Formats: sequence, structure tokens, C-alpha cells
Amino acid sequence: MTFSPPSSPARPVALVTGVGRTVGIGSAIARRLASSGWDVAFTHWTPYDARMDWGVEAGAARATLDALAERGAAAHSVEADLADPASPARIFDEAEERLGPVTALVMAHCESVDSGLLDTTVESFDRHFAVNARATWQLVREFGLRFGGAHGTGRIVALTSDHTVGNLPYGASKGALDRIVLACARELAHLGVTANAVNPGPVDTGWMSRETREECANHTPLGRLGTPEDTADLVDFLCSPRGVWVNGQLLHSDGGISA
Repeated sequence: MTFSPPSSPARPVALVTGVGRTVGIGSAIARRLASSGWDVAFTHWTPYDARMDWGVEAGAARATLDALAERGAAAHSVEADLADPASPARIFDEAEERLGPVTALVMAHCESVDSGLLDTTVESFDRHFAVNARATWQLVREFGLRFGGAHGTGRIVALTSDHTVGNLPYGASKGALDRIVLACARELAHLGVTANAVNPGPVDTGWMSRETREECANHTPLGRLGTPEDTADLVDFLCSPRGVWVNGQLLHSDGGISA
């Protein structure tokens, strides 16, 4: 699906992955970037939400397109299974065809199924690494191969996590994601592309139990949970001209819970 305003001055294009639900971090990032003057392509994968406890949010892609349009952005949504190695190139092809060259790549997608050392299956382990690590590498590779913007304007931001206990394949594959993204700061230096990973800490987007919410809030110095908008604020800054000097960093934006 695509929305284009009747006429508008040229806006840079951001590609945001993992925008499956309007309450999610990816959706908040997409909305914030649209408010800051970006056109936005975004991905979602309905079968993932369907097998998670929160389920599918009917009409989420359409609602996100409408929200971006209200902020003056041209927007396009792509249904894409990032476990499929053909998906990253197709996503970029669609984004470029509908909106133009991508200047910022923001990766908020994930495979996240709770399991530990003893009960993780090989199939689940492989899927986590396919989505969280391999697809991240393929997406940044496509970005690097295609980027033709002015030196210093390109941006790569990925959301990560340091959770491992009881969440082994998720945490391990996010650790791999960190290394891939931070390598971009050096390997894409000739393009003037900055690359950073952001750990937003525990953000309740519908997956937390009451006990988990209380425990996380009690352990955070500010006494509350993180919100999708907290993460969107930082990503928006990193993607802006003001964020150009932050590069090659793993940033904790978690209210101090990791302190």
C-alpha cells in the first residue's frame, strides 16, 4: 500500500522495518520521522504477530499509512518475511520505486520467542538468527550498495537488546546484530553513513504481564517503563543532522535500568 500527498517538496526517505502494530516501537519511530520531514517506507509481517500472544492488529498497516499521511509524508508499506533471504532486496526495490532512494535505514524488526538453553529448538534458533542477524546484514548491505546521497547524510539505526536468560536465541542473535551494525560505522565510512545500535530497555508494547510491568518499573531509577515514543525521540535525533557526530555506538536509552 502507498500514500502520496498531492504535491510536496522533496523529503528524504527512511525505511523502517518491524512496523506490525500501531502500539509498537517501529510505528512510533515511523510517525516521529514523518513529523520531522521524512517520507517513510515500512515493513510488517502478519504471520509473526499471528503466532505471538498479542495477535494480529487488524488494519494496522492502513492505520500507520494514514498516520504518516496526516504528518505530510508519502508512505509505502511492504509485507515481508525477513527470514526469506530474498526479502531485503525486494524491500529496497519497492521503497525506491514508490518513494525514491533510501537515506535512513531503521531496523526495529525482530524474531522474539522466549526460550532458554535447554528448551530452544534448532528451528527456533535458526529463525532468530535469520531474522535478527542475517536479515540485518542483508539490509545494511543493500543500503550500502545503493546509497548515493551526500557524504554525512546516510543513517543506519538498529534496535537491540541485552536480554539473554530465558531468552537465549533472541539475545544471542541481537548480540550478532550489534556487531554487524557497529561494523557499518567503519566499513561504510567512505559513504559518510553513520551507524548506531540502540538498546531501549523494557518497553511494554503489549507483551508484559502485570508482574513484569511492576518489576521493571520498580527497578528503573525514574520509576516508570519506557515508551515507544522514548525510543522514537532518540532515533529521530540520530537520523537528523544534529546526530551526525554520534557514530559506531551502542546506546542504552533505558531510563537507567541497566546502570
